[in-house]
Amino acid sequence: MGVMTATLPGRQPRPRSGDRVVLVTWPDYPGDASPQAARLTALGLTLRRAPRTHDRSEDELVELLDGCVAGIVSTDPFTRAVFEATPGLRLLSRVGVGTDSIDLEAAAEHGVGVTVARGANEEAVADHTIGLILALLRRIPELDRAVRDGRWLRTGEWAGRDLHGKTVGLLGMGAISQLVARRLHGFGVDIVGYDPVAPPPPGVRPARMVDVVTSADVLSLHLPLTQQTRNLVDAALLARMKPGAVLVNTSRGGIVDEQALADAIRAGRLRGAAIDVFSEEPPRTSPLLPLWGSTVLTPHIGGLSKEAIDQMVEHATGAVVAALTGHEPPDLVNRPVRAVWEESPNGPVGAAVYREELS
Repeated sequence: MGVMTATLPGRQPRPRSGDRVVLVTWPDYPGDASPQAARLTALGLTLRRAPRTHDRSEDELVELLDGCVAGIVSTDPFTRAVFEATPGLRLLSRVGVGTDSIDLEAAAEHGVGVTVARGANEEAVADHTIGLILALLRRIPELDRAVRDGRWLRTGEWAGRDLHGKTVGLLGMGAISQLVARRLHGFGVDIVGYDPVAPPPPGVRPARMVDVVTSADVLSLHLPLTQQTRNLVDAALLARMKPGAVLVNTSRGGIVDEQALADAIRAGRLRGAAIDVFSEEPPRTSPLLPLWGSTVLTPHIGGLSKEAIDQMVEHATGAVVAALTGHEPPDLVNRPVRAVWEESPNGPVGAAVYREELS
């Protein structure tokens, strides 16, 4: 990363001396007249709203953060270089739970606390996961399009498959995975799961990772993106999956080698995939895009329901209010030096390692 000299169109004026600015990059944060925004402005904070985009650069982010003490953020690239260039930043309130776009170590070193909205959208992701499974197995997107195109495909050739009686494998046994398992019980499926740390909940058969992969008719991923899980689902793992199985991913895109997955589907080894998250977002060049009929693709929206958004807004706002009024915010995922709440006169989440020998 070079010298950051980018100038954004419509650049906002610098804050006045004494102003404290909060950058909002999450497009779903409510307007200035909302009760949540009013809680912040009542503290003398000014909200700076970033332009809506899905691929903000480091330079643009640094420009937007000029003069900011906190940020309510989504998946923007908070790298070490960004923290080095924004010495006044003290808190990032992440809307969501993934922190793979944030260098947590660099944040801590530069005195920036990072919080997540733990629990705010778990139900939404679990619902979306079930929806993707059913849409893929029952071929719902294909049949919907056919009806709209005037084709009445009521023949056995176009029949989908039952979820009932299948084996569903869950990689990862965190909160979302457990909620998915709870929903699956009503479908009469056999649920098998693997997690190197968390025990499976009642009703989920614990198994080695290799056994989950080889036995599942539906393999659903519920993992954080770490160095250990990046490209975990590669050609070798996909080759071990049950012939005709389907893959579902509502966790993080970098976990799946999309080219290897596309190759496995084209070769007929896998029946299909339902994907909500991608290595590149938006997925302009993903090899999964041309695979209409064997894939169901959604725009990383699993964690967004109206109810989840309301909860994330409350959580993000509360974290900023707490930190800037001298209280440690909830769901802190790093330990910053010179924490802003410790300086006020008013007062690590480790990732499981999933690399297991598949033999």
